[in-house]
Amino acid sequence: QVQLVESGGGLVQAGGSLRLSCADSGRTFGSSIMGWFRQAPGKEREFVAAISRAGFSRSYADTVKGRFTISRDNAKKTLYLQMNSLKPEDTAVYFCARDQVPFRNALVDAVFGSWGQGTQVTVSS
Repeated sequence: QVQLVESGGGLVQAGGSLRLSCADSGRTFGSSIMGWFRQAPGKEREFVAAISRAGFSRSYADTVKGRFTISRDNAKKTLYLQMNSLKPEDTAVYFCARDQVPFRNALVDAVFGSWGQGTQVTVSS
């Protein structure tokens, strides 16, 4: 069954912004650490950002720190990724994912799974 659905991707010029959303139809969204990942053509999937269950703790890859912001709305069971100052190297398919162990506290301990289908982000120079 489909549980995570990403949206909001598209084509944008360098320096522009996009806001990705991830809707969760499962039952454990509010109980789980959530994360964003991306995969560029010919490259491995890489971590982008993660957020704790209540949203008080966040972590980012160095490549996006200061430009991207992860957030969540537990009432709407939706995860967001605000992407500003986009660069051509941000071009990738972006995926959201859920920690496989609910009620975990430390972001570094998260083991992500339950991947969505991804949304394409293309940044032109």
